[in-house]
Amino acid sequence: MTREASYFLPSYFDAQFDAVIHFAGLKAVGESAQKPLLYYNNNLIGTITLLEVMAAHGCKKLVFSSSATVYGWPKEVPCTEEFPLSAANPYGRTKLTIEEICRDVHRAEPDWKIILSRYFNPVGAHPSGYIGEDPRGVPNNLMPFIQQVAVGRRPALTIFGNDYNTVDGTGVRDFIHVVDLADGHIAALLKLEEADIGCEVYNLGTGKGTSVSEIVRAFEHASGKKIPLVKAGRRPGDAEIVYASTEKAERELKWKAKYGIDDMCRDQWNWASKNPYGYGPPDSTD
Repeated sequence: MTREASYFLPSYFDAQFDAVIHFAGLKAVGESAQKPLLYYNNNLIGTITLLEVMAAHGCKKLVFSSSATVYGWPKEVPCTEEFPLSAANPYGRTKLTIEEICRDVHRAEPDWKIILSRYFNPVGAHPSGYIGEDPRGVPNNLMPFIQQVAVGRRPALTIFGNDYNTVDGTGVRDFIHVVDLADGHIAALLKLEEADIGCEVYNLGTGKGTSVSEIVRAFEHASGKKIPLVKAGRRPGDAEIVYASTEKAERELKWKAKYGIDDMCRDQWNWASKNPYGYGPPDSTD
């Protein structure tokens, strides 16, 4: 490269960064049980490397994407940020360990400002229908699997466990619209500007539980499609009921989820119907 050519390229190494949002990581619970070393290597070592690079460049403001999996099998709901922590699988343990790493970093260097955002179950798509979830291979999450059944890419949805002590026997989770989740991150970044913030934890959810069967029915209503079901036994590591207490986020971040299950299913179907094969061509393989 000539000196003249390089003159016009942006010098990223000289750029100053105010904060980092750390989304990166492997996230399939089942896969983490089969490939624990892959998860520990990617999620833990990757985060340590990121923190080292941030420190080297004087950037000490971080929003970390943690997970409700750190609550394990909660004995009561809703889950508050003060609940005992106990991950039930390698994926959850990586999130729990990273939280502890962040706390240790802040204790060692109090000028770090860190927010640990415990996601519950992000679903949906951008209302425009142009941005949505396109997992590679077999989806590991409920909503993208439902949408692939609805567009004819998969024959049926398998429901794991229909004998839980819930409204209809299926597991209950706190589903949050991805747009609400994005707004939660903006609120977290604004919170990092406060002088007295240290290393804080916030749940990002709706504060309401919805069963798997209720999600299926809502998606059928939004799409006008019947979702064929196959019932199977419970999966190891799955909790019965998990949903968030969002009072702390509402109070301190001035943030609250706006969208309900019907909105999530509507936007997910809008994306799926416009992009039945995601970002790939119709002949793409999973």
